[in-house]
Amino acid sequence: MSKYVALGLVETFGLVFVLEAADAMCKAADVELIGYENVASGYISVLVAGDVGACKAAVEAGVKAVKDMGTEVYSSVVIASPHPDLQKITKRYTIENLLP
Repeated sequence: MSKYVALGLVETFGLVFVLEAADAMCKAADVELIGYENVASGYISVLVAGDVGACKAAVEAGVKAVKDMGTEVYSSVVIASPHPDLQKITKRYTIENLLP
């Protein structure tokens, strides 16, 4: 986590909606798409990292994109100054670790 000062997450139901959220998040601010996780029963979370302002803008854009498609955001959060140990969790969900 040393290169990031914030994490931003959006969780919604369904791959199409989370892809729309991720696209909006990456286009709205200078953030890096860290990865995603299919949480349970179709709920999927997408994770971005960057500076605090960028993560806030990205999460707001992701939430708006999901709502504009007519569905609900289950959860969203920006974590400023994440503890370095969170990397033990987030590393598991990086795009590189999800590819075959």
